[in-house]
Amino acid sequence: MLILGRMMAVLDLPLVADDRDVTGFRPLKALHHFRNLIADKEDTKEVFFIIEALKGRKVRRQAEAFLRTDRARDFMQREEQLAIADMLDDHNRWADCGPNTVAQNYIRFMKREGLTANGLVDESYAWRPREERPVDQVEWYLNRLRDTHDLFHVLTTYGRDALGEAALLGFSYEQNHNLGVKFIAYAGARQIKKVTGTSAPLYAVIKEGRKLGKAAKKLAHMDVEAVMREDINVVRERLRIGVPVVYRQCLAQLDAEGFAEKDLGIDDAQTA
Repeated sequence: MLILGRMMAVLDLPLVADDRDVTGFRPLKALHHFRNLIADKEDTKEVFFIIEALKGRKVRRQAEAFLRTDRARDFMQREEQLAIADMLDDHNRWADCGPNTVAQNYIRFMKREGLTANGLVDESYAWRPREERPVDQVEWYLNRLRDTHDLFHVLTTYGRDALGEAALLGFSYEQNHNLGVKFIAYAGARQIKKVTGTSAPLYAVIKEGRKLGKAAKKLAHMDVEAVMREDINVVRERLRIGVPVVYRQCLAQLDAEGFAEKDLGIDDAQTA
């Protein structure tokens, strides 16, 4: 952020800007944007609208508590030199990492899915331009949640199918406490049920995701650069990331019923 002709360090910013709107509960707006998301599940900016419509104070309190720690201050200083999204997108940086490191698992996932970390950054700024955002340390924290989303996929083993995305949001809700995230998780499961008519226990998948998210350490508080170089199984054990058994069982049942992972009831579906 340019201030008086120079780049202001994140550590110099206020913890919470005076113009930050910390709460919101607009369920009809959230429902409107969820219907837009159903029509085009790749339109990621709709997710940001939903999260904004249902945000609450709890995520801000968690952010403030973390931002006051020495660990957060260290991350802020380091990430001013190299942002998380840029670090994750620099695949050459991880060339010396072994095949079962988090880095190599992440690279394989991103290439397979045709994703980049900065792609999500761009979607975020398409929703709300950088110059319209509050200038504070909470914004840095929220950006960290955004930039580690696909890394969450890799660590938890939730796929990018509609059920995997919903389950990961259940996991993320217990980590970060945004009601918008919880809304999308359950609404997504409901939409899959509506379109497929499956007897698979979809809501149990969300419940399992929430249980795993609550038991795990805060993934957004991890040292991303250090974690990328570690064996993925060691990281999962240390961060207490459990195995999503019910999710995998549901995927197997959906497959047996003729529904591929990529077609679980979002694309071309009727709105709720």
